Amino acid sequence: MEYKDYYGIMGVSKDASQDEIKRAYRKLARKYHPDVSKESDAEARFKEVNEAYEVLKDPEKRAAYDQLGSQWRQGQDFRPPPDWDAGFEFTGGGFTGADQSRFSDFFESLFGAGGPFRGAGHATGRRGEFRRRGEDHHAKVLISVKDAYQGATRTLQLQVPEVDPRGHVGLRPRTLNVKIPRGVTAGQQIRLSGQGGPGTGGAPDGDLFLEVEFEPDPLFRVEHRDVYVTLPVTPWEAALGGTVAVPTLGGQVELKVPAGSQSGQKLRLKGRGLPAKAPGDQYAVLRIVTPPADNEARRALYERMAREMPFDPRANLGE
Repeated sequence: MEYKDYYGIMGVSKDASQDEIKRAYRKLARKYHPDVSKESDAEARFKEVNEAYEVLKDPEKRAAYDQLGSQWRQGQDFRPPPDWDAGFEFTGGGFTGADQSRFSDFFESLFGAGGPFRGAGHATGRRGEFRRRGEDHHAKVLISVKDAYQGATRTLQLQVPEVDPRGHVGLRPRTLNVKIPRGVTAGQQIRLSGQGGPGTGGAPDGDLFLEVEFEPDPLFRVEHRDVYVTLPVTPWEAALGGTVAVPTLGGQVELKVPAGSQSGQKLRLKGRGLPAKAPGDQYAVLRIVTPPADNEARRALYERMAREMPFDPRANLGE
């Protein structure tokens, strides 16, 4: 079937106001009315103009038609894409069988029984309206690791799409206070029901989905629900063992470092990760830090250690 460029038929731009569309229709209807027009194709043009006006006069119908995009041209072969319905539904009648017979196959493919903006129920003669569930919106929310551990409330500034009275989409600012649930993880989505795009024709509003991302933290690194912290220790704490203070998301705790610990070794603090029914753990990753040999006494001590504790950490490096 042929694609119908309703804007071209009406002689208006895609940005035309509803008043401009109405004025264009009145002018064309007078020009091509079969009872008064002397044009040879008056009846066909009059039918075409009425079909175009039937769609463009209603902002909701116009918005639905605009979903087709701008790649189509008048007279091109048209086949609706298979995933085209986008949640639209045409309800309430609005066209009798005789009314629909006045329009083209293209119109029937949109608003007929098999079209994406299909009729529901029997025609009543009332002006039909589109029912369309509002679009779901998606955004990212940046939070701290401590927000995820404790829960928090954050104020978000969003730019959300909005359909204006002419059926065109623009952006408007929106402020939301969002509750961050305790134990949320990076990549998890927070769903705010009904906070997405507005529904039309009495259909429900869409939802807003916020994808969680963590801000970089100077101490903590998170993998799913497990938390990692680098724990500096002295050579003697690693060699002899001891108890040291470790920061956690819930506050400072004491951790026993086993004698003979090595740099890179992980010590587990069970249940100290992000909270959940099965909470994560915290791992303290040891990093041995050596004091500087910045005076004669310390240098002499290191030299004595080298003599009395000969040790080659690279002995097996080439094996």
